Amino acid sequence: MEINKNKCIIFSAPSGAGKTTIVHYLLDVFPILAFSVSACSREKRNYETDGLHYHFLGIEGFKKAIENNEFIEYEEVYKDNFYGTLKSELKKIWDQKKVVIFDVDVIGGIHLKETFGNNALSVFVQAPSVAELEKRLRSRQTETEEKILTRIKKANHEMSFANSFDKILINENLEIAKKEAAELVSKFLAI
Repeated sequence: MEINKNKCIIFSAPSGAGKTTIVHYLLDVFPILAFSVSACSREKRNYETDGLHYHFLGIEGFKKAIENNEFIEYEEVYKDNFYGTLKSELKKIWDQKKVVIFDVDVIGGIHLKETFGNNALSVFVQAPSVAELEKRLRSRQTETEEKILTRIKKANHEMSFANSFDKILINENLEIAKKEAAELVSKFLAI
């Protein structure tokens, strides 16, 4: 598989910045885009479907896939909590003549940009402030207090990598951020 010839779009952000909402919007606007379903080692949540939300491999399955060189990139995001991009997922999308769009953690986004170079557009989605990020995480009501504090600490660290991306998209107003994201993607696809 020639990984450097095909275009891809990478969206990364700290938890709560809005990248997933923006990526879903772009998938509706641009039929040529196809979502890269990440693999993970964590347990499936009740509302999630294997192969649609993630490829749920479990810790042992994920480590086996690492040994077998099945990933373009992977990261241990939290202790024993791995996420990664399977080479087979990209091949499937490119075989359909689509452009891959990623919704990945910040370090994964940097690694993907390094891999794909000029054939990738990398966008860092940023909340207007850490306080706003915390407010968004709390409003989800899906995390324990301990997890929220861990995510806030991680977000502070991740924001230091914003300049490693091609573009920084400030998501203060979601509708404006979606339009700005669509403009970035439209320009990139026209190249």
